[in-house]
Amino acid sequence: MAGLLAVVLVGAATLLGPRHPSAVKSSVFECGSDPVGSARERFGVKFYMVALLFIVFDVEAVFVYPWAVLLKELAWPGYVAMAFFAFTLVIGLAYVWKKGALDMESD
Repeated sequence: MAGLLAVVLVGAATLLGPRHPSAVKSSVFECGSDPVGSARERFGVKFYMVALLFIVFDVEAVFVYPWAVLLKELAWPGYVAMAFFAFTLVIGLAYVWKKGALDMESD
């Protein structure tokens, strides 16, 4: 029933909706301002390093939440496994901090 309703609503919007194409509607829109320059602009390696580090520590949060919820059932083996996981991440963070990957001013 829900699928049929979705198809009917999309079909009705397509058939009955207004169609007034114009040059303004077809133009490129970038956050409320006209785009300047080429879309093929090069980014520094530091941009990608910060993005990768963000993903790594974001994924860490995904693993920590279920562990925290199930900590009592996991008992000591679960605690030791998460301690090893966190220790590995702390060593990685110390390494990238020492290498200066988190310093945005020194590009």
